[in-house]
Amino acid sequence: MLLALDTGNTNVTIGAFDGEKLAGRWRLRTIKEQTADEWGILIRNLFTLAGLDLAAVDGVIISSVVPAVDQPLEEMSQRYFSRRPMFVTAASDLGLIVRYDNPREVGADRLVNGVAGFHKYGGPCVVVDLGTTINFDVVSAKAEYLGGVICPGIGMSISGLCARTARLPMVDFREPEKLIGSNTVGSIT
Repeated sequence: MLLALDTGNTNVTIGAFDGEKLAGRWRLRTIKEQTADEWGILIRNLFTLAGLDLAAVDGVIISSVVPAVDQPLEEMSQRYFSRRPMFVTAASDLGLIVRYDNPREVGADRLVNGVAGFHKYGGPCVVVDLGTTINFDVVSAKAEYLGGVICPGIGMSISGLCARTARLPMVDFREPEKLIGSNTVGSIT
């Protein structure tokens, strides 16, 4: 079984893969102060609730854009799974050639999105990730990660509207009741 952790600025998405089959999937908040033991206890409990065996994990892979969480996750992997995790970087053997000006600048999230898009659809492809930021990543027909575009995410945009204007309130992101808003909150959502 492979334990895969995707550490983003807002959430850590956890997947347990039994071969090609996704055996469990969870989403936790990214908490920079969380200790290795707290991560271990959370994952152990998730595995238990899903009826999965921690001892079946024979590999751990981590895609992280939050350096403060890397050390606790590495320690958790070694302590709870007796495995040294593989951290995804541009130097990892991803099956893609990274054509970024400085490959070390590419976020692991963008690289794994490129790998997933190419693996599932082939190339060329554009992968769009709607997270804390909205990323558009481009992979060529020759399996080359070419780069892309990083934009503010929806939550960041809503926060910016509230913080940088005098009268616009903070609103929850949700589907609008109607396309054309007839009040301030309805116009923002």
